[in-house]
Amino acid sequence: GELLLDEYLSPRKLKVLTGADDLQRVKALEMQVDTRENSLGNFGAYLPNLRELKLNNSLLVSVRDLGTTLSHLRILWMACCGLSDLDGISSCGSLKELYIAYNNISDLSQLTWLEHLEVLDLEGNNIEDISQMQYLGLCCKLSRLTVEGNLICLKPNAESAEEPDYNYRAEVKKIIPHLEYLDEIPASQT
Repeated sequence: GELLLDEYLSPRKLKVLTGADDLQRVKALEMQVDTRENSLGNFGAYLPNLRELKLNNSLLVSVRDLGTTLSHLRILWMACCGLSDLDGISSCGSLKELYIAYNNISDLSQLTWLEHLEVLDLEGNNIEDISQMQYLGLCCKLSRLTVEGNLICLKPNAESAEEPDYNYRAEVKKIIPHLEYLDEIPASQT
């Protein structure tokens, strides 16, 4: 709360937030932030061994607000953060799991930079065009994907009418053949 008002996430503030004297030992951090009013700075530089970052229910104007020093992160949660694009996600190049449900994301092109990505949760976003899945097809390690609650589950794109024989599961599996689970069900089940 008030601790975040006086300055960006400095080493002093991070020690209070994490309860750790030695920031090198911090492997996971959970916090809520509002980047409309405060910069996070490049806080990742002070947490060189941070592997998991949970920012659910924060207000993030952009992924760029996380800075460029989180290249070692493996798991990132940013559900319900008001995100409308993923510009800057490429600086988190080691991500294996990304949970960005319930945002306003429609463009997935930035995710092609995440070559280690295995798990992606996009539930409840604004993905309106099945062709966006082609970007995920380039994430060759992606094995678990959640897209329920997006328009592509109802029809292939915003302009098309709903077709009774349209099956988003079959379409996604065609585009991402290496997918193992789609919406928590084996992807082979269409």
